Amino acid sequence: MNGRPELEPSLELCTFVPFRLNRLATGVSQYLAAIYQGRFGLDIPQWRVMATVGGRACTAQYIAASTRMHKTRVSRAIAELEARDLIERAANEQDRREREVHLTKAGRRMYTELVPLALERERTLLTCLTPGQLQGFLEGLHGLERFLRLEDQP
Repeated sequence: MNGRPELEPSLELCTFVPFRLNRLATGVSQYLAAIYQGRFGLDIPQWRVMATVGGRACTAQYIAASTRMHKTRVSRAIAELEARDLIERAANEQDRREREVHLTKAGRRMYTELVPLALERERTLLTCLTPGQLQGFLEGLHGLERFLRLEDQP
């Protein structure tokens, strides 16, 4: 002992990477929400369901796993989108116990209108990065996803 009290570890939240990633994700989500909330009346869970189902018919379990949303939020979003006639559920032909979710004609029209707007919003957001920064950012995201084993999830 050198006679000095030991300092307890401290944490500066604003420089703590997990907090910064969470704050960034929230900010980006709010930036994108300007597209789908005002114009299309979708909330975040509904948007994520629409974006997931727009690519292919899938189950609620798949949506929950791929979006990392709790199954209750997914189920509620599906019910709300069904009530708006944007998606519907049908029995899975391979496994009758599972129900697949897919877009209705109205849902497909909305999805077709929404996707280019969302992609443009993404492009606009990323213009704040130089090409080198963007490449490094995407590589860093991939590295974190690989470390957390998120890259090979549905």
